[in-house]
Amino acid sequence: MKVIFLGTGTSQGIPVIGSTHPVCLSADKKDKRLRVSVMIKHNDRVYVIDCGPDFRQQMLNQNASQLDAILFTHEHADHTAGLDDIRPFFFKQGDIPVYAHKRVLKSLRKRFDYIFETENKYPGAPSVEENIITNAPFFIENFKVTPINGMHNILQVFGFRFKDFAYLTDMKTVAEKEIEKLQNLDVLVVNALREKEHLSHFNLEEALAFIDKVKPKKAYLTHISHWLGFHEEVQKKLPENVYLAYDGLTLNL
Repeated sequence: MKVIFLGTGTSQGIPVIGSTHPVCLSADKKDKRLRVSVMIKHNDRVYVIDCGPDFRQQMLNQNASQLDAILFTHEHADHTAGLDDIRPFFFKQGDIPVYAHKRVLKSLRKRFDYIFETENKYPGAPSVEENIITNAPFFIENFKVTPINGMHNILQVFGFRFKDFAYLTDMKTVAEKEIEKLQNLDVLVVNALREKEHLSHFNLEEALAFIDKVKPKKAYLTHISHWLGFHEEVQKKLPENVYLAYDGLTLNL
């Protein structure tokens, strides 16, 4: 299994439009962060978690020619706004399977009604195959996926475990029974927005405490804002088994 970080930034990305913050002006490519998403390659299949407004550029960056499913963590725009850009994959492959909570699918039907339309459909619009997921394991073909339920302030969100890899973003609280699903991980990915506490995201202290509780072999931080600091400076302060993810980072698991 291969995991590629397509984007590791927060909702505005880094650099933020019009910002003169030093991190936004950084020349280090690791400080340039598209909206958060990962690609998972497994047995000649390609899956993407979340499909934000940078999806087109992310697919071009990876020279992607195949998309076998999209899994959605939740319905916020930085995780869903790129759905129209599945069109090249749809024209080549047909309906693209999407996996999401029924609430998320309802939101997508409202915002992308032309994609979900079945009568008098515009001929250039893509189509999807809807798959409702609950807080129970499911399969994409023969690939087992275990949802990890969490809260993004008052909004329910899903993380996902694939084999000994788990990906959690936009988490603020995770119940003990959900943490039990994260035992014996090789790699945990979790959000760490900034040092200052935030209403709906782990800050760095909370993310590190969560990692210490789960005890994966390695952990990577994502959904990072410019307020966290320069990539190289932050990395030096982290525990030896914790790393800042960056756009384009690839893990072979």
